[in-house]
Amino acid sequence: MGEDSAYTTVPTILTRLWEKGLLHRTLRGRAYEYSPAVSEAELAARRMRAALDNARDREAALSRFVGTLTKRDERALRKVVADLEKES
Repeated sequence: MGEDSAYTTVPTILTRLWEKGLLHRTLRGRAYEYSPAVSEAELAARRMRAALDNARDREAALSRFVGTLTKRDERALRKVVADLEKES
C-alpha cells in the first residue's frame, strides 16, 4: 500500500471483507486476527456465479467464457461436468 494511505485504511478494508464473509476474525487481546473464510477456488466460483447472474443472456455469456478456455481448462471443465452427472 502506498505511503499516502491513512492508518485506518487497512482495518477498514479488513472489516469490509469480514462483513462480506470473506474473512474470519478473532479477538486477540485488543486487536483482531484475520484469516481467510473461503478458499481461492470458492472465491473464484462466487465471482463467476455473480458475473453469470448479472448477464442478460446467460447462454451467450457461458459460450463466450468457454470459448476463451485453454485446452487444459476445457478438459478440466468436461471432467467436472462428467463427475457431476455421475453424482446425480
